[in-house]
Amino acid sequence: MRNTQRTMNELYESLGKLFYAIAIVDGSVHAKEWDRVKEIVKEEWLYVDDFTDRYGTDAANLIEIVFDGLMEYNQSSELCFDEFKEFYDAHPHAFTKEIKLLTGRTANAIANAFSGRNKSELVLLAKINLLLK
Repeated sequence: MRNTQRTMNELYESLGKLFYAIAIVDGSVHAKEWDRVKEIVKEEWLYVDDFTDRYGTDAANLIEIVFDGLMEYNQSSELCFDEFKEFYDAHPHAFTKEIKLLTGRTANAIANAFSGRNKSELVLLAKINLLLK
């Protein structure tokens, strides 16, 4: 199945939710975690595909936009992960091997950004790994 513009925009929005879920799972988003998200989006996610958002900018920027918005509203990790999982279950074709690998690497980098991985982050990382297999 071919990915549409809408599906890919929703994919990046879902990834923003997932990455926020990892950062907030221990109760707060540390500045180093947020900085790591921005760094990885610029260094890696912007080069994954050629999809753009409705404003003509790279759709991968939606990762940062959604993450930032979730910080404003202090959403729960569980809710954000569940929403990511719903998208994944509905659109498995959007997750190429490259996107799955980069998702796992990004999740681990966020978890390691501040004081290494804690128990709650390890549990969530395990859930992500099982889902993406």
